[in-house]
Amino acid sequence: MSVTTTPARSTTGGPSGPAPRKGLSFQGKPVDIGSVLLEGRAFIALIVLIIIFALLSDSFLSVNNLITMTKHVAYNAILAIGMLFVILKGGIDLSIGSTVGLSGVVAGVLLQGWQVDALGVVFYPPVWVVVLASLVIGALVGIINGILVTRFNVAPFIATLGMLYVARGTALLISNGSTYPRLGGSPELGNTGFGLIGGGRILGVPTAIWIMIVFALIAVFVLRNTPFGRWVYATGGNERAAELSGVPVRRVKLLVYVISGICAATTGLIISSELTSAAPQLGESFELNAIAAVVIGGAALTGGRGNIRGVLIGAFVIGFLSDGLVIVGVSTFWQTVIKGAVIILAVMLDQAQQKVKRSKNAALAASDKSTPPTPAPTAAA
Repeated sequence: MSVTTTPARSTTGGPSGPAPRKGLSFQGKPVDIGSVLLEGRAFIALIVLIIIFALLSDSFLSVNNLITMTKHVAYNAILAIGMLFVILKGGIDLSIGSTVGLSGVVAGVLLQGWQVDALGVVFYPPVWVVVLASLVIGALVGIINGILVTRFNVAPFIATLGMLYVARGTALLISNGSTYPRLGGSPELGNTGFGLIGGGRILGVPTAIWIMIVFALIAVFVLRNTPFGRWVYATGGNERAAELSGVPVRRVKLLVYVISGICAATTGLIISSELTSAAPQLGESFELNAIAAVVIGGAALTGGRGNIRGVLIGAFVIGFLSDGLVIVGVSTFWQTVIKGAVIILAVMLDQAQQKVKRSKNAALAASDKSTPPTPAPTAAA
């Protein structure tokens, strides 16, 4: 008994399959230059910005200026990390800018003395209590956002837009519209050290940058190595399918808003610490910069796609663009126009990338259908 087989032939190539494409290749596989450029658009944009501003200003690449700009990037990056969790599950959080101001005001109240009229005393808590209280306030804002979205089915845009005004109004009511200056504390009261959060340095690097690094590492670990991270992606990709698969969708939705609120409160503490003052107006429009960093980093506003690496690159693009325009003397009005144009361009490129992927998938599916099946082996005596 012997078995003979007829080799499969393709209509587009030789007996072994389709003819290879001409062009660049890597490890034997063809490389699509257009796709590579689209995938790495955020990093390419960052490199282009650095080159342009370095040519326009001799001080742009100085060590001190790079450290200062990176510290500014840290504010937006921490906010964007929290925003990424919300966007990954298909939501949005417009309240983070107001949460920044509210957390700073809470810190200012506690550091300058919390007067309890009913007891006739003034409390001066230590700095760690101040930090914890501000973070709890941020988490509370996130919980309210999450409850509105999950329990009352309020659209995320509307729920967080309402909380934007509630949080900002609360900060104004607490402070009566005033700024809390001189938050350095007093050695006699034991509440000093707040300035180290935003103004201190560790190994010569500003504390804010270290906090950004810690938050980024934690976020990477959570998204890559925990069930919660997988649930976030699953919920954003297809909420109904995730729910049928046993994912606690409501809990995921609630927790991503809590994470966003904590990130916003942390940013408020850092900035208030650096300025040694807290103002209820702090953080206005910060939510737009965070959303811009997430979008530029390649995350999909529809959910289910995005990563921390892209968010950090997007935050650097926004930060270096803003600081670079200031260094070269561009008008603040033009800065706003340019940043808006960059955001629009990022969204357009993202749509182009998705269109290319859909076209490739469609072409691959059509190719699979058009390829004739391999004849079954025939037996001969």
